[in-house]
Amino acid sequence: MIPKFPTLHLCLWSLFVTAAATAAQSPAASAARPNLVIINIDDLGYADIGPFGSKKNKTPRLDRMAAEGRVFTSFYAAAPLCSPSRAALMTGSYPRRVGLGRGSGHGVLFPGDDHALNPNEITIAEILRDAGYATGCFGKWHLGDQKGFLPTDQGFDEFYGLPYSNDMWPAYANDNKAARWKFPRLPILRGSTVVGEIKTMEDQADICRQLTEEAITFIRSQRAGPFFLYLPHVFVHPPRAARPEFMTGDDLLQAQVREVDWSLGQILDCLATEGLEKNTLVLFTSDNGGKLASSNAPLRGTKGTAFEGGMRVPTIARWPSAIPPGTVCSELATQMDLLPTFSSLARARLPADRVIDGRDIGPLLLGRTGAQSPHAEFFYHQENKLRAVRVGDWKLFDNGELYHLGHDIGETKNVAGANPSIVSDLQARLARFERDLATASRPVGITPNPKTILPRPGVDEPEAFRPTLHISTR
Repeated sequence: MIPKFPTLHLCLWSLFVTAAATAAQSPAASAARPNLVIINIDDLGYADIGPFGSKKNKTPRLDRMAAEGRVFTSFYAAAPLCSPSRAALMTGSYPRRVGLGRGSGHGVLFPGDDHALNPNEITIAEILRDAGYATGCFGKWHLGDQKGFLPTDQGFDEFYGLPYSNDMWPAYANDNKAARWKFPRLPILRGSTVVGEIKTMEDQADICRQLTEEAITFIRSQRAGPFFLYLPHVFVHPPRAARPEFMTGDDLLQAQVREVDWSLGQILDCLATEGLEKNTLVLFTSDNGGKLASSNAPLRGTKGTAFEGGMRVPTIARWPSAIPPGTVCSELATQMDLLPTFSSLARARLPADRVIDGRDIGPLLLGRTGAQSPHAEFFYHQENKLRAVRVGDWKLFDNGELYHLGHDIGETKNVAGANPSIVSDLQARLARFERDLATASRPVGITPNPKTILPRPGVDEPEAFRPTLHISTR
């Protein structure tokens, strides 16, 4: 279990792994381009898994992954909500820089939304595909559901999963919002073709199994490599359901955490069986902080907020031939860094015609002695609002509150009054970044006259395909 504070030294590993780390960094160990896997859980809280302190949720495969890999205690999503966070992971850029700080009329994209990740963006999948990688996405996309905006339009050879959140369905549990949103039927896509539908809670419970099996099929079919697998799970986002074998009582969050732990184990076992684990980097993370029975302890705040609990996410990386086992990194890193880092590992070229906010964190991943965060600053947003900046252990909010995360990870004591020069410096950085976004951002993708993929039940055409937000706001 990791300590519940962020001031661990960058490279904490005991002497007995030093030799292993040195061997892992040898030219022979890094000669082949690695297979690359991102497992992105939906709404997983910072302390929802064993390696980050959970006593409630049993996660033996994640515990083992942490023992065999590297735990990142200061790793951030670039937004506290689904669509913006995923846009940043795909593009290596802050969500506002790519026009997706929010959806067209809501914090995230809705069914039939006319906004989406612009096809002119160059995604991590496109970079890796152009470098010779097979690319597969199995899970929740949530970056646009219109023609030309799905994963197979954005660099993925294969896609199986949901175009948006699993709660965007006719059975939405909140009566008031259900009456307002009038969600259409919830499709399962293969490529851009509807091949299934989530109609019941039993269907909801089965989706983790389906995505895991699809990912395993992809690994086996691409075992000659190299491949890039993106597995953005639907779990643990509500409505929560799980298969009976993972239920222990009636705690659905606990059951879903157990099942995503099982899913990770299936992926790692497949890599081992196929003889691929030594040349495969697996990174496990979450799209934002947790909410609704999740634990973000000892962090303050939840999903949707700019406090640490909204954006600092549990992250573990494993690559047996390169990452020193049983180690912890407390240096600041972000999901935006995955695009430049994976590009470097794949020996691919980054686009030079646009701002990429992510940085290569290869030295941190590999446990290089003395490696430090490549970020002088990290900026926190709530939708399109710039809310805070972190520099070192200092974090300043736009309302003037200042916290020292090294001494106060829970953001409980505002120390702005005692540190006026730091407040002034960080306020200037916020203003400078706001100007930068105003002059160096790119347009969101737009679809004229969008329609939902499936109709609303019990409604005649063409009204049945009217985008959800057009109904709820008219």
